[in-house]
Amino acid sequence: MENWADFFPYFAMGFKLIVLGIAAFFAIKWHVDQDRLAKEKKNNTPSA
Repeated sequence: MENWADFFPYFAMGFKLIVLGIAAFFAIKWHVDQDRLAKEKKNNTPSA
């Protein structure tokens, strides 16, 4: 590869996959944590 422009798409795609993978992990983690908090809150409320 003689020019940086020849290498750039490979670098950009790798960087994009890493960033999207991390974002997906934290999005799933956030939703699981919210579900867990909702279930704990539901179980801790006294029933009448």
